[in-house]
Amino acid sequence: MKTTIALIAHNQKKTELLNWAKVHREELVKHELIGTSNTSKLLNDMLELDVKAFGHGPSGGDILLAAKMLQHEVDKVIFFIDAETPHGHEHDIQTLIRTAVINNVPIALNRATADLVILETPKEV
Repeated sequence: MKTTIALIAHNQKKTELLNWAKVHREELVKHELIGTSNTSKLLNDMLELDVKAFGHGPSGGDILLAAKMLQHEVDKVIFFIDAETPHGHEHDIQTLIRTAVINNVPIALNRATADLVILETPKEV
């Protein structure tokens, strides 16, 4: 079953996401992939993935992703966050996380949960 997966990483976590995506590339190519502009460019250039960009995180990209979740256009979110650095768009990040939680969209915020989310099989309702 093809699902839509959002791939996002703060600047300090982009290399970590890239390394994670290398490990899971075979699974990732089976899905529709979207991501913020810089993250999608990195993954497309380095791993030849087809990640469609939807906006820059600090310039409203996090809110655009939350809107896509509200419209049921996103099935899973992989968001490698940098929890040690303050971000000027912290409210947008919290809105994104809250939207995923409220709408029952699996969201991984680190490598350990990303491993679980990418391998998780959706259950029939």
